[in-house]
Amino acid sequence: MKREECINKAVALFKEGYNCSQSVVAAFAQEYGFTHEQALRMSASFGGGIGRMRETCGAACGLFMLAGLENGAIDGADKEGKAANYALVQKLAEIFKSRNGSLKCAELLGLTKNEPIVSTPEARTTQYYAKRPCVKMVEEAARIWCEHLEESQNITKK
Repeated sequence: MKREECINKAVALFKEGYNCSQSVVAAFAQEYGFTHEQALRMSASFGGGIGRMRETCGAACGLFMLAGLENGAIDGADKEGKAANYALVQKLAEIFKSRNGSLKCAELLGLTKNEPIVSTPEARTTQYYAKRPCVKMVEEAARIWCEHLEESQNITKK
């Protein structure tokens, strides 16, 4: 799938009501051999800053899940593989943070520490999309992943 198609797919999924993490992961599911349903289920808990606790941005979590699918270590003793994956996650996190100002959901949303943590998702209304930068976070996470894929393909072609 082409870069803009993946980015647009992630944004469209978010606008259909999927959470930020689901939208990013599901946009790339076929690239990694997952069904749409599998991608949605494995990333479901990371929306809203992980379980709507407003911690690490769910779009960024989706990005990091993709990094694990791309090069996560599958042998418990593979220290080099783990280090390579952690280095990639740290690189992606730095890019995300530099473009958006933070990795923390609450900070990205401009929430105060006094706002209660609840499990109930907000209604997806026109006002929701106007006041929340989540669409931008989903778009940015998908864009960063596409840039990473293009960069790694250029490296392997040399």
